[in-house]
Amino acid sequence: MKKIFVLIVWILCFSLSVHAEEVKKVYLNEAIDAALENNIDLKAAQININIAKNEIKTANRLQNPSVDAFYFMGGAGNGEPKQLGVSQNIEIAKRNARKNLAKSNLALVEHNVDYTEFDLKMDVREAYINLVAAKSILYTLEQQKELQEELLDIAKEKVKNRKEPVIDVLQAEISLNQIITQVNTARVNVNTALSDFNKIINDPNKVIYDSKDNIFAEKNNFAEMLTPPPDFEFPDFEEIVQRALNNRYDIKIAKQEIDVAEKNMTVVSRQRIPDLALTGGYAYQLGAYTDSGNFNSGAYAGASLVNIPLFYNYSPEIQNAALKLKQAELKYESVKNKAVKDVSAAYERFLTAVDNLNYYESKIIKNSEELIEISKEGYEQGRANITSLIVMKQSYISIIVGYTYALAEYYNSWTNFLREVNDEEFELL
Repeated sequence: MKKIFVLIVWILCFSLSVHAEEVKKVYLNEAIDAALENNIDLKAAQININIAKNEIKTANRLQNPSVDAFYFMGGAGNGEPKQLGVSQNIEIAKRNARKNLAKSNLALVEHNVDYTEFDLKMDVREAYINLVAAKSILYTLEQQKELQEELLDIAKEKVKNRKEPVIDVLQAEISLNQIITQVNTARVNVNTALSDFNKIINDPNKVIYDSKDNIFAEKNNFAEMLTPPPDFEFPDFEEIVQRALNNRYDIKIAKQEIDVAEKNMTVVSRQRIPDLALTGGYAYQLGAYTDSGNFNSGAYAGASLVNIPLFYNYSPEIQNAALKLKQAELKYESVKNKAVKDVSAAYERFLTAVDNLNYYESKIIKNSEELIEISKEGYEQGRANITSLIVMKQSYISIIVGYTYALAEYYNSWTNFLREVNDEEFELL
């Protein structure tokens, strides 16, 4: 009894903790805004910008001075003056090069953060679409489950009135049980999609984001899914490619990496330039140690070249910097080459998704709905057997689920196209 009581208390506590989390139903644009505002990974990436800005200050630093004191003891102290002074190393042609490299790195970090933000938007789109698709399939199966329950009731009534054999009830029950298993699986898929959706948003607050329900099932609301309707014309493909080459973040990043490598080459090469060391200060000698017996004082100054590249001239570092520059240039060409192929593949995928969706809407769905109604009326009026009706209903379920997948693929292929052209404001003709 005690164990049962503890179990009940645990269940109540768990229920309260679940309800303590706010469930927020959002449209796609609201989901994107929530991710941009709360995503932990994006916030962590944005910190890199401040780090890079501090690196500019670090690169622009001046060398700290040194305080020198010379006090000679013993016999040496009888003739040498005491000295107090400051020495300072001055870098020649290095500080500005370091600063330029740090600025270039800042631009690279900013491009990477922009790419992370854009990629997050596309990930939210895909997760939202997948969640709505999972809900739509569940909604469809639940509707078919209700229709199958009605069919079972009809079969029972017909058997009761001895108009049909008992096997009709068995077939209807088997078909209903099969749909029930599909509904159960669909519910699990919705929960998984919901978890994936919230994992993408990655909000540390106690908020569970959920999509608006049954958008696919209710209507093709392309505006709410931030997707154009399938009655459009694409711009010329060469124009699309050119826009992609101008907009893609990976190309901008690769180009900026060349700039970083060039400035790094400058920094490394200038290590061969010697630095200047300046020293100066106050010197004095007590009267007891001078020929005149007077206290003598004055200043001293000195200069020297330091870090002269005599024994080591930084050749390996310079060679590696040149190799890194060549590597960055090759990467830039590779990224551009792959970008054209990625855009082409996304272009073809989207056009295929458009064709499939239009075919479903104009041909398959309409004809299937008419066929299932005729079959149902035929069974109710005794003009058809239940086996043919069940087979027809199973085919209809497959068609509706296939249509939902076709619609999800249309939305996802558009998202994939935007991801490849790196332009979320892309406009069709």
